[in-house]
Amino acid sequence: MAVDPKLDLPDITDIHLARARIQHQVKPTPVLSDPDLDDWAGCKLSLKCENFQRTGSFKFRGASNAIIRLDEDLDDGAPKQAVATHSSGNHGAALALAARISGREAHIVMPDDSVATKVAAVKRFGGTVHFCKPTHESREAGLATLVDQGMTAIHPYDRAEIIAGQGSCALELLGEKPGLDLLLAPVGGGGLISGCALAAQAQGVSVIGAEPEGAADTHASLEQGHRVDHWTPNTIADGLRAIVGERNFLLISKLVSQVVLVGEDEIRAAQAAAWRYLRMVVEPSSATVLAAVKRYPEVFSGHRVGAIISGGNVLLGDWCKTVDS
Repeated sequence: MAVDPKLDLPDITDIHLARARIQHQVKPTPVLSDPDLDDWAGCKLSLKCENFQRTGSFKFRGASNAIIRLDEDLDDGAPKQAVATHSSGNHGAALALAARISGREAHIVMPDDSVATKVAAVKRFGGTVHFCKPTHESREAGLATLVDQGMTAIHPYDRAEIIAGQGSCALELLGEKPGLDLLLAPVGGGGLISGCALAAQAQGVSVIGAEPEGAADTHASLEQGHRVDHWTPNTIADGLRAIVGERNFLLISKLVSQVVLVGEDEIRAAQAAAWRYLRMVVEPSSATVLAAVKRYPEVFSGHRVGAIISGGNVLLGDWCKTVDS
């Protein structure tokens, strides 16, 4: 696939620079494993636990990188503009905190059916929430309105600095666990998996994405050979309901071996497994990677698999019903 020359794509150097830039702001999250979980999964799993990251997800990496880059490019004495984005919650909370650390205002467009705890987190970290209808088009339109008011847009995934920042978690995982056969990450807008794929390519590790059947736009895009830009998602994995970005799809189509699909019941079972074997709370988006290794033994069985647990921001009442069922 030809790369659009108008798109600035990050490379492995950008990921290393992002890691150095944000190292004093983000947590070095743990890599966990468990022999009983390995037996359940049928492979040797190393889980990079970004649910323990600040704001509860990997999103703080990309948001921090993007905001620090804005600060680096700011002329002496120039005012710091407010930043804006759209988000189902995790990127919004991450951007709100990164902006607060920088001394900027953050405005977040959120679907009106967003998880209540994620809305509360955005507000807790200092963000101003603007609700919209739960469609991709409404989210984009809401962000465009804020940009028209003079705010700087920080797209949640289709931005080079975001992709580079997200890829830093794969650098940490691959550094701690050399010799992995596969790297597995959830797929939503594509910021995480495209950044991880850049990091993994440099070390010769194959990358696989896990996507809900109810939000399978990336899988469909790969099958059709072009980016699908319209999809009505229907999944409990609220963090993966976004349409894959342009930069992200270009990188995924070049660097990701395949994107596999998982069902809603499989996601719930994977959430329960994370609690059963590791006593760890993970959100549905994170659980897609565990669901994938369970569903596709022909792909993962017997391999050494590094998987990104992307976040742990859940409504605990819903989570309790899932793990108790």
